[in-house]
Parts: sequence; C-alpha cells; structure tokens
Amino acid sequence: MPQYYARLISIIALAPATGVAAESTHVEDRSRYVAPRAAVAPVIDGIADDAAWRDAEWRSIDQVWLGPEMRPGDFEGRFKVVWTEDKLYLLGEFVDDILFDSHRHPLTQYWDDDCWEIFLDEDHSGGDHQFNHNAFAYHMSLDNRAIDIGTDGQARDYSHHVESRWRQVGEVIVWELAIDVYTDSYDDDGDDNEPVTLARGKVMGLMVAYCDNDGSELRENFLGSETVPYGPADRGWIDAGLFGTLMLGE
Repeated sequence: MPQYYARLISIIALAPATGVAAESTHVEDRSRYVAPRAAVAPVIDGIADDAAWRDAEWRSIDQVWLGPEMRPGDFEGRFKVVWTEDKLYLLGEFVDDILFDSHRHPLTQYWDDDCWEIFLDEDHSGGDHQFNHNAFAYHMSLDNRAIDIGTDGQARDYSHHVESRWRQVGEVIVWELAIDVYTDSYDDDGDDNEPVTLARGKVMGLMVAYCDNDGSELRENFLGSETVPYGPADRGWIDAGLFGTLMLGE
C-alpha cells in the first residue's frame, strides 16, 4: 500500500482520540449547491460554449488543505454543475502555471500529479467510504482517466464512469466532465452495474478538489471546495461527511 495511504489510515485509526468520529456523519457548515437541469446535455469537448452552462452558478476551489499558501498566479479554480436524467455534468476552469504528470502509469501516485478530484456521494449519506462505494473519489488525470480506490483496497481505473475532456485557452484550462452516478451497491467485479436515473429534488454529496504539483515527486498543494474545521484536512477520500450538499433543481 502506498506510504501516503498508510499514513492517512493510521491517522483515521486515532480519530476517536482527536474528536473525529470513526464513522462521521456530516460536518457542520457544509456548502449547498443547486444544479439546474440541462435542457440539452453539454458536449464534452473542453470548449464550454453550451447553453446548459449559462444558468449554473460558479463555485470556488479555494480552501488550502495541504501545502503552503499559494503564490499569485500559481493556481485558481472554480466549477459549476448541471444535470440530465442520465448524467451529472461538471465544468471546471483552472489557472495553473505548470501542468505536471510525472507518473505515467495511471495507478501509480496519481494523487501526486496535477489532477481534478470529484467526490460524489449518491445518496448524501456521509460517513466512511475508504474501501467501499458509499461514495466515489474520482481523480481525473491530465490524460482524462478517472482513478479511485476499489473495495479491494487497490487503485482502479473507473474511466468508464466519466467522460472527460480539457483544453487550454490562453492561461485558462477549461475542463468538462459527464459522470454516470452509481449507488453504494456498485460491484467492482460485476458486469450488470447500472447508473441511477437522476430527477429533480434528488440530493447528493459533492466536493471538488485539485491536486497541484509544479515539478516535485509529491504534490505540493491540495485545494478543495469545502472547509475542513477539524481532523486531517486531506481525509476526503475516506470521510464523505466533509462533502457539501448538491440538490438537483429545475
């Protein structure tokens, strides 16, 4: 198991002594986001000129979870969300002065390369999702792969869950995703998993983050959309209680 995961597991094991419940529910003061329904699904091409995006609200990725305070121009990030019955769609805009991907094998230290991370809890249940699919934590790599930990504790490629494309326009990276949403009954080895049908009023857990590396062996910063008032700031891959609330609107 990678040293990074071993370190976090040891921290979580001590959670009761630090005031963090071993199976936490939702942390207080989470953000709330209402995503509009897209009359026509956006085309996932990294251009973001689709009408579907016009009415969606921007949210910032500005909470520094790991690493020093960012210097001006190093990183800026924001995102918005829309939906159809079939998929959840995210648009990201990032200013990142250096794009870095040194670990060419998609399952090797993927969190230490530049990547956009989407934390998604289908039923907004919160709690542990370390080695289960109570929630997913898709690490979107620069080669448009979606990586997360499976129920066997090993990294797996879930790119069949997420359509991903990005382009650089001037200094801005425009990144679009279309995500199939699965329940916690998802079977890593099954061949009959079906995504849920989305509907107005559905509530899910959502958190968005970015791993930033400007040329080091390990990522230099980890930034997210939610505050982390206590406990390890980088524990979102374990604790879905940190996620914000996403409601599917009109």
